[in-house]
Amino acid sequence: MEARDSSLSSTNRSAAVQSVQNNGIGHSKTPSNGIPPHLLYGSPTGYSTVTDMTHSEQKGPRDFSLNVIKRPWSDAKEQAVCGPYDYLVSLPGKDIRSKLIDAFNIYLQVPEESLGIIKHVVAMLHNASLLVDDVEDHSVLRRGYPVAHSLFGVAQTINSANYIYFRAMQDITGLKSPVCVQVFTEELINLHRGQGMDLFWRDTLTCPSEDDYLEMVSNKTGGLFRLAIKLMQAESASEVDYLDLVNLMGLIFQIRDDYMNLQSDQMINILKQQTQDDGVKHYAVAYMRDQTKSFEYTASVLKDLQEQATGLLDSFGDNVALRAILENLKVDA
Repeated sequence: MEARDSSLSSTNRSAAVQSVQNNGIGHSKTPSNGIPPHLLYGSPTGYSTVTDMTHSEQKGPRDFSLNVIKRPWSDAKEQAVCGPYDYLVSLPGKDIRSKLIDAFNIYLQVPEESLGIIKHVVAMLHNASLLVDDVEDHSVLRRGYPVAHSLFGVAQTINSANYIYFRAMQDITGLKSPVCVQVFTEELINLHRGQGMDLFWRDTLTCPSEDDYLEMVSNKTGGLFRLAIKLMQAESASEVDYLDLVNLMGLIFQIRDDYMNLQSDQMINILKQQTQDDGVKHYAVAYMRDQTKSFEYTASVLKDLQEQATGLLDSFGDNVALRAILENLKVDA
């Protein structure tokens, strides 16, 4: 889960609106006030839905043609449904999953066509999950810009995310291996299991055990990492199994993200508390740092995971790109 800002200054708000105007939403032009066309005009594509004919002017029984039902899905409607997703994709991001795929492909040598599908599917799933994440976390900003549901509404944003999940599954059928759909289904189940437990602990104020936390991270964050590598292995001629390494990298990625969020005063809102009192949040972080030594312990866990991952990487043969990713995930204790 990416770090999220809890407030939006007038300067940042102006910059965000300007970015929305420049990037466009759902491939359609955004009005000067920054409101998406379908919200401004009451129609998914921004055009009027009023007909020229009144009911009283229609003479005789209507002939309901099935051609209307069978007509092709239009680009305008596709843009309307995908609006929240397209908006999120237009925002700048780190794209670490694409870099990870490229790095593992040094080993796996997946055919170019299959690799393109896998990259696209993983990106779709990641961005769609962020749309839902922001709704469930009551986020205000994503990557420094207004969250999609603040512009499009919660209902449309959730529908857009769900739609993209199934579009991604449709794209999976373009891969050659028959196991790819099963892989996709398994990891989407894991993703929702992990997110579900994260939300349950937050909403019930439950502190999970370390093992439960690691399981949740492996399901939620590691799931998409694992999905990418499983699909690549299914499409590759290589018989080497890299899942242990990718599982370790998924743990490192999320634990480091949580660790860095809590270490940063700006991101102290990650504490999932109902209170808006920053003093309470600062006290909680100070308590974890100075009394329970939680940060020190977490840094030692990350160090151990890094050593395990590096050892596995060495056993597979040198891979400069993967080594660079691991190096970038190190933290200063």
